[in-house]
Amino acid sequence: MVQAYILIQTEVGKSSTVADLIGKIQGVIQAEDVTGPYDVIVRAEADTVDELGRLVVAKVQQVDGITRTLTCPVVHL
Repeated sequence: MVQAYILIQTEVGKSSTVADLIGKIQGVIQAEDVTGPYDVIVRAEADTVDELGRLVVAKVQQVDGITRTLTCPVVHL
């Protein structure tokens, strides 16, 4: 299982709606509104890195109101 944090910037006033919509996507563990340089932080998981990439590109980035994402895979050192 591969997990990642996805840091999301949204259009002004869209963070709550974006977090709600993303929270309903299969593979998303948690989606929270935050303050700071990013508006929403998501924790997601998939069986492989490729599946995680498809989740981000095909599902998360397609949510209306997102302007930028940064995916940070979790590592266990």
